[in-house]
Amino acid sequence: MAINTKPSSAYLLIFSNLPSPTTSPTILYPNYNKKHSFLLVSPHKTKIFAINASPTSTKSAPPAFKTQSHDDPISILNQRIRREQGGKRVHRPKVVESGETDKYIEMVKLQQQRGLEKLKSNREAASSSGNQGFSYKVDPYTLSPGDYVVHKKVGVGRFVGIKFDVGGRIHSAPIEYVFIQYADGMAKLPVHQASRFLYRYNLPNENKKPRVLSKLNDTSAWEKRRVKGKVAVQKMVVDLMELYLHRLKQKRPAYPRTAAMSEFASHFPYDATPDQMQAIIDVEKDLTERETPMDRLICGDVGFGKTEVALRAIFCVVSAGKQAMILAPTIVLAKQHFDVISARFSRYHGVKVGLLSRFQTKSVKDEYLRMIKHGHLDIIVGTHALLGDRVVYSNLGLLVVDEEQRFGVKQKEKIASFKTTVDVLTLSATPIPRTLYLALTGFRDASLISTPPPERVPIKTHLEAYSNEKVLSAIKYELDRGGQVFYVLPRIKGLEEVMEFLEHSLPEVKVAVAHGKQYSKQLEETMENFAGGDVKILLCTNIVESGLDIQNANTIIIQDVQLFGLAQLYQLRGRVGRADKEAHAYLFYPDKSLVSDQARERLAALEECRDLGQGFHLAERDMAIRGFGNIFGEQQTGDLGNVGIDLFFEMLFESLSNVEEHRLTSVPYQSVELDMNVKPHLTSEYINYLENPVEVINEAEKAAAKDIWSLMQFTENLRRQYGKEPYSMEILLKKLYVRRMAADLGVSKIYASGKMVGMITNMSKKVYKMITDSMTSDMHRNCLVFENGQIKAELLLELPKEQLLNWIFQCLAELHASLPALIKY
Repeated sequence: MAINTKPSSAYLLIFSNLPSPTTSPTILYPNYNKKHSFLLVSPHKTKIFAINASPTSTKSAPPAFKTQSHDDPISILNQRIRREQGGKRVHRPKVVESGETDKYIEMVKLQQQRGLEKLKSNREAASSSGNQGFSYKVDPYTLSPGDYVVHKKVGVGRFVGIKFDVGGRIHSAPIEYVFIQYADGMAKLPVHQASRFLYRYNLPNENKKPRVLSKLNDTSAWEKRRVKGKVAVQKMVVDLMELYLHRLKQKRPAYPRTAAMSEFASHFPYDATPDQMQAIIDVEKDLTERETPMDRLICGDVGFGKTEVALRAIFCVVSAGKQAMILAPTIVLAKQHFDVISARFSRYHGVKVGLLSRFQTKSVKDEYLRMIKHGHLDIIVGTHALLGDRVVYSNLGLLVVDEEQRFGVKQKEKIASFKTTVDVLTLSATPIPRTLYLALTGFRDASLISTPPPERVPIKTHLEAYSNEKVLSAIKYELDRGGQVFYVLPRIKGLEEVMEFLEHSLPEVKVAVAHGKQYSKQLEETMENFAGGDVKILLCTNIVESGLDIQNANTIIIQDVQLFGLAQLYQLRGRVGRADKEAHAYLFYPDKSLVSDQARERLAALEECRDLGQGFHLAERDMAIRGFGNIFGEQQTGDLGNVGIDLFFEMLFESLSNVEEHRLTSVPYQSVELDMNVKPHLTSEYINYLENPVEVINEAEKAAAKDIWSLMQFTENLRRQYGKEPYSMEILLKKLYVRRMAADLGVSKIYASGKMVGMITNMSKKVYKMITDSMTSDMHRNCLVFENGQIKAELLLELPKEQLLNWIFQCLAELHASLPALIKY
């Protein structure tokens, strides 16, 4: 924003050489004798000041205006806005007209309900009225002594047990009570009552033990935590709303359903499982019956048929003349996808398939880029190299992302950018908490493949302390039955040491090494030799985590298991057991004393998920252990888990079901009336110092009329150029901030009468309660009341006008902080 621009020719401003409004005015007139200049005439001074408005002025600043301040109210407000928006402006276009709001909100609610029904059907409970509902409350009989629970009204406590005790009435029969230990005493609840108020407690990114237990006799601290969680949930709901509404506005023609699609499906060599078939139907409907881009998650264990779902989507898109991109996290997985797709499309000679990776020579890569740009490649398979700026697509229609959790921050942002224009299909056995979160809330369509193919058998998992003897015993058992072995370490550094141990212990067994730092050809040869059976033991990093399908390899050894993530371990374990032979996964840790509580919990979760098809359940556990964090940022933890995972979900779905109750309509900035006689008079010294005072005031007004961010940027630029403004200019800026914040909050008029301050607003009482519940200042919250469409406050005494403006500024800043939690359509 340029502060110094061409001034208006017809303008009259009244200023003063002192902040006091009683001082005789200094008149600022346009100086018509000199372009872009003004004459300052003061009745108390004989000197006439010429103010040069040229933007090229390099006049040095007087000491009075050089000191910057970072703790004044305006700076504090600006810092809060930057903090809330991640340090940068968030462009959120108004994607729907106000008249369409009801229709779209209803669609969002229906979408959320569909997502919940699909992925949480095991928690479905029919109420006595026949309506179907969902409950995240815990059955007290499933609790173990020592478990931590959350009582919705009291807070966090420790479950002691269930036993019979007499009630409050004399001679009453004993009934079962739930006993819960709190910080200041023991509570007992009848079992039937406990089942309505109790939830399991998980604290993200830490062990399940909470920092403190709540108090029975003082629930205020718990209430603050619950309200904080509720506000945070509501902010997430607003983000989800804006994401989903933006998706609804994107349009593309539906793909035609052709006989060729059935012919392509007939070449699938297996019978599709019921879940797999449903996923195929879901994707086909997304492509052929909808006019909005698909964003669907296919969640299923390794080997459960996710690739076949993707192949049919690719065929649908490619046969309509569009390009398809298949994105894999490793070259190993990308090569496997390339081989499978090439074989499946070999009978369709018009379809060209290409593989792009960082291992290719520059000339080969350039040729592929040229073919992609001109539409000579229909299906492009590759790693994150496909997301580079040099890759320009001719007519991209579909993006298939395999194992999204393996990509980095920048790659995920690039993937997200595709979702506004092309159909996106994400394949994952263990989706990251953020992906799972979006699926659970219904804002991302999801299909769950939990039925294993008929020949698959569960993998036997062994979690043990490491010893050379155990490792050799596991390897010899597999080799004796004619199989092969994966031996996985968390890092390249330890591979050489293990290689020496294996060569010394098993001199006649061929061992090969594979990791991501090897040359492409070397890595490819190693994988081919292992797949062909020449190599019996593949010593590797987690480069084999995804995609390597070796039917004869049915034992995997994972060393230093505590250094792997839960999803990684689940994926690695899925490398074996791809045939009908019983598979074994040996998870070795060095010493339990060296394993963190969180790592121990991950390992316990993996042990529990022994059966096939539990990747989704494991992802839920991972989400409970790691937390949700900011779903649109990379931070995986946050204070949302302070209320416990299950109570959090209940609050989430409650907010989603009542989104229309948190709708706020802003008013035009120009219509906001500030009925207060506050007229700041700038000092002549400051006027003389500004290069173009008239245009500075004009630019300030324009910035305020645009939005709060523009006003904030204007203020920061002004201070950067001229230093901290004097008090009179600060008052002028505060008036602009007050009107801007009022407009955002739907306040059309602010007035003062004696000790009473009133704000006429269009917000509902529920929106007002949401805002005031989240206010951090009790001073402002306790003096505000809402009645008859007005927010009123009665002050202890009548304040001078400028002090009153300061109070209103602070109050509106507190109210304005809750805006991210409100639907602004």
